[in-house]
Amino acid sequence: MACLHYLVYLSLLVELAIFSTGQIPIGSQLSASQNQVWLSENSTFAFGFTSSGSDGQFLLAIWYSKLPGDPTVTWSPNRESPVGSDATVKLDLTGNLVLVDGNSSLWMSNTSHQGVKYAVMSESGSFILYNGSSNDSQIAWQSFWHPSDTLLPGQELTGSLELSSVKSSLGYYSLKMLQQRTSLSLALTYVSLESSGASPEYYANYSYWSSPEISNATGDVVAVLDQSGNFGIKYGSSSSGTMYVHKNDSGGSTSPRRITIGTDGNLRLYRWDEAWVTEWSALSNPCMAAGVCGSGVCTLDSSKTNSSCTCLQGNSSASSGDKACSLSSLKPSSVKCSENHGIGITMETVAQTNYYFSVYGLEDDKPSCWTLKSLVFGGFQDPSATLYMKVGSNGSQAGGSSSGDSSSSKGAQAVVLPLVLCTSAVIALLIFLLCYNIRRRRIMQHHSISSSLSFPGAPVFFSFHVLQSATENFSRLIGTGGFGSVYKGTLRDGTLIAVKKLERMLPQGEREFITEVTTIGSMHHMNLVSLRGFCSEGSHRLLVYEYMSNGSLDKWIFPTHVQQDKLLDWKTRFNIAIAIAEGFGFRTGQANEQRPL
Repeated sequence: MACLHYLVYLSLLVELAIFSTGQIPIGSQLSASQNQVWLSENSTFAFGFTSSGSDGQFLLAIWYSKLPGDPTVTWSPNRESPVGSDATVKLDLTGNLVLVDGNSSLWMSNTSHQGVKYAVMSESGSFILYNGSSNDSQIAWQSFWHPSDTLLPGQELTGSLELSSVKSSLGYYSLKMLQQRTSLSLALTYVSLESSGASPEYYANYSYWSSPEISNATGDVVAVLDQSGNFGIKYGSSSSGTMYVHKNDSGGSTSPRRITIGTDGNLRLYRWDEAWVTEWSALSNPCMAAGVCGSGVCTLDSSKTNSSCTCLQGNSSASSGDKACSLSSLKPSSVKCSENHGIGITMETVAQTNYYFSVYGLEDDKPSCWTLKSLVFGGFQDPSATLYMKVGSNGSQAGGSSSGDSSSSKGAQAVVLPLVLCTSAVIALLIFLLCYNIRRRRIMQHHSISSSLSFPGAPVFFSFHVLQSATENFSRLIGTGGFGSVYKGTLRDGTLIAVKKLERMLPQGEREFITEVTTIGSMHHMNLVSLRGFCSEGSHRLLVYEYMSNGSLDKWIFPTHVQQDKLLDWKTRFNIAIAIAEGFGFRTGQANEQRPL
């Protein structure tokens, strides 16, 4: 009889927990076929089943429950595997949270041996499982420890976690920490699923965006979004130990905010203002997200904010309704640079197009050829580049064999072979003339630049390929400014340099740019970084400075775990600021009087 009363009592607790805003006891259950949710204390967030967008398909999810319109999902463990209307989620008697669809368990929290007693849908947006009593409870599991594509205010993204977009047939995007030997940064990465193996270690990936680096970061380092809309990497216990990726200078507000990585590879900070509006995005150019077009080419429209995809010959759309392209049907064995192909191979020219991976070690005055297994990351619009691809003349796989009458084949060969030889000779002559003209223009350009900078100690001219190789394709970002980003590089003789890549240039000619370089290069002062050289090649404008090996002043201004007692006092900081001002030609106390250097 006592057992029967206990079962009735437990059943009542489960019924009350359907719309509970407090503790959710073990044994509680939700069904996808009924409008059942577990709410946070002020009903800000809901945990339960919501439509996946397909008829009769549902996601187990957490979403904003008070906002109008379609639910804004902030977490889901089954984004790629929607369930049917007979699915249930249950906090079973062992303390395990289990998602069941039919007779199959699709997902579980794996907390059956951790003494879980109850669950809570928190106001922060995390679903939490607690062990122990309510007076002495600890977190055994929470959804914040297993993020999907969204970061909420106060949710910490540690070095072992990542945000990831919904997977497509081609791949997915992720946001995670990149720990290097002496620095750490956040990075957006494209992970391609089109590979020879099925396990993650065979996946190809490419990081196409990274935040400013933290030098010599130690201890617990987390990326976090605060309630005011500031997003940064936090190290140390004080707010001064924060390197901001985005700083909200417009003032804080109580509006809901979230950071989400989209299926287009961009990371965006949203604020609710009667609808979700974008406060900040990592990429201003949508084509900079690698793989956004699959193996196709990404092209911007006239507004430079919207993109479209073009599939190359031999490729096709990845799936119905998807703008991306599937990989080429050509195999690497059929298109090798060293082979002498027959008439079945043609060279496809794709104007104003570049590949996401640059090729190093090329010499400017020598033509080069290399083979790619496939355009895994696709291409993007680049007015200064031209992409060439070997494809079958009928768009199919090259190098195949033909069948038919042997005498007919020999007759066709006798007619076609002289024509092919003549055509090849004409093409070779045209290529020779083109290469000669390009080399002649480069020599004349270099001679013109050298004559413009003939004074002693003048800046050195560097080719774009040299600087691209020295900076490892501009992958070692050390700072950003209003007109471009600065990258660390190493010349062939081992000299360290800092390369500023100008991205927001006025529409000026090369002669005006050289004049400015000459002016800057003639300035010499102990408080100014010396200009070592420059690059003015095509649309590229770069400045090469000496590298400051002692690092940035931030490590002497902001406290870290290992340098709490080595911070500069305010008098020293003031003197440094005055010295910098004098280096730019201003006298102390005479801000409007410029002196010659």
